[in-house]
Amino acid sequence: MKLIYLIAFALLFSAGCSPNNGRVEFRHDEPNNRVEVYINDNFFTAYFYPDDSEKPVLFPIYNASGKAITRGYPYDPRPFERVDHPHHVGLWLNFGDVNGLDFWNHSFRVSPENKHRYGSIIFREIISENPRRGELVTGSDWVDVNNNVLLDEETTFIFREKDGVRSIERTSRLTAVTDVTFTGNKEGLLGLRMDRVFEEPSGRSLRILDAQGNLPDEPMLHNDGKNGVFHNADGQVGGEVWGQRSPWVALRGEKEGEVITVAIFDHQDNPYYPAWSHARGYGLFAVNNLGGKGMYPDAEDVEINLKPGESISFTHLVVIGGDMSDDEINRIHNDFN
Repeated sequence: MKLIYLIAFALLFSAGCSPNNGRVEFRHDEPNNRVEVYINDNFFTAYFYPDDSEKPVLFPIYNASGKAITRGYPYDPRPFERVDHPHHVGLWLNFGDVNGLDFWNHSFRVSPENKHRYGSIIFREIISENPRRGELVTGSDWVDVNNNVLLDEETTFIFREKDGVRSIERTSRLTAVTDVTFTGNKEGLLGLRMDRVFEEPSGRSLRILDAQGNLPDEPMLHNDGKNGVFHNADGQVGGEVWGQRSPWVALRGEKEGEVITVAIFDHQDNPYYPAWSHARGYGLFAVNNLGGKGMYPDAEDVEINLKPGESISFTHLVVIGGDMSDDEINRIHNDFN
């Protein structure tokens, strides 16, 4: 199996971007604001832009054997899930300080009188799709509370599957419409909210859903099935990972008898490579190229200033496989870069 992983990703990333081994299909569901992604007729994920969200996301995300790796709450809640951080949905990209606006924490829980402190990312269009390459290109606008556009976002997703290993390559080009400043902040940048099995067990009672999917009045302690462990390229494990810079971070867990590894890879061309890790034991798995002192007191200052028409780009790779070794993960990183 380990050799298969190495061969699979050598093929996927050799000669640039090879065509998918799996047959990709995009199925549009405009009434429900979704573009569903299938590989070999099996559901992978959906590009999802609901009217009540403050950003487009990929949600939900499944591995090759059909197990959800992302949390269901708030759109499809499952028993014993946490109901914290409603802005953590699927896979997304945004940031906590763009011209002083917080794009990261915006959700339906923000009160109307506080909306002016937050920004939103509004889906605009599907620019193009190429099923042979597994490529979907989307356009969105980063706006303030008055719908003034700060940034034009063009994002290219490439969906792949080879021998049971799935991947999502995401490149977002952000072009300034007005003067824009990104200031170092811990709230960013590429985020995943994981299924509860990938959480670390907690020693305290929490507000979670019960077995019927209802929210009880009292907190509960329920750790059954939680077994997630983070680690990074420098061998740091668990809580040691947070705030550290690393070219990749992996999260390993077992779900329904299957070992699943999810890894996020930073690209060397990204600003401030390698990214800071914003990975938490409660299920947040994020990497932040713009963290700076917001992540670690001794870090360098981070600030990016864009004039109208200027752009920055971020490219990341998310890999969803089985019981992958560090050697395999390093090989994927080297092929990606």
